[in-house]
Amino acid sequence: MSKLLILAHNMDEYTRRIGQADLPYLEIVTSPAECDIVLGEPRMVREALPHLPDLKWVQSIYAGVEPLVDPTQRRDYVLTNARGVFGSSMSEFVFGYMLFFKKRIQERIQAQQARKWDHLDGGLLRGRTIGLLGVGSIGSHLAKTAKHFGMIVRGFTRESEGCPHVDKYYHGNNLLDFVGGLDYLVSVLPRTEETNQIVNAELLDALSSHAVFINVGRGNAVDESALVEALEQNKIAGAVLDVTVQEPLPEEHPFWTTPNLFLTFHTSAMSYPEDITELFIENYKLFIEGKPLKYRVDFERGY
Repeated sequence: MSKLLILAHNMDEYTRRIGQADLPYLEIVTSPAECDIVLGEPRMVREALPHLPDLKWVQSIYAGVEPLVDPTQRRDYVLTNARGVFGSSMSEFVFGYMLFFKKRIQERIQAQQARKWDHLDGGLLRGRTIGLLGVGSIGSHLAKTAKHFGMIVRGFTRESEGCPHVDKYYHGNNLLDFVGGLDYLVSVLPRTEETNQIVNAELLDALSSHAVFINVGRGNAVDESALVEALEQNKIAGAVLDVTVQEPLPEEHPFWTTPNLFLTFHTSAMSYPEDITELFIENYKLFIEGKPLKYRVDFERGY
């Protein structure tokens, strides 16, 4: 009999949904000392790790698992994260803001408020080029969505080239070639040492002045002072940041007043219990059969 501990702010919802699934050989418990499986938020799980003597598997309800891959934390268990469930909501978010810029929605609102007839054409996404920093499960979904709009898709990855919707891949030292001529640059990178401030002054200078940068990955990927400078000097047309280095963002941070920068407060893809429960059930069935679990995290890589 496996014993599951749920560590999440909406624990009752997860308990109800998993209970309704009537999974074999599974009991939901409330004592850390009893359990061998944990479903939960990474920060809450990290706090409980010293009290989980029989832990075998942790299923994170988030894609990001930074608190658990910290080298100071124990690693004697299987860690899986939430993948394959955020692609749709991320696509809605990213393309919503791409259309916001392309269709000049803010300018239309301002024209209406000024009682000015604005008949200028905003153009189409069709034929424009999007660059994806990271082409994992979310990046692949974005690439597929881009093709629905008739866009050209570039992908920058560590090594993989598994998404058929990417027209051209870039790796290693080809980062500046990758961003040259992009209309949109979207970062979906995880937080690792290799991704730290990958969007720096040199990269921003290599972008076209009409380019828009969108970050739905992790805040560490951006050199924030370089981004502020690029926007203030009109080196790029705009930026949408769902993530920042510090969250919540301090009141004195320059991002609050940087021109053409839009903050969305880490809301681009929420973890909905119905989606995460479905993922947990799928992995639990593999777990009790002794088969490899989906979306296992490499502690060294951090994702």
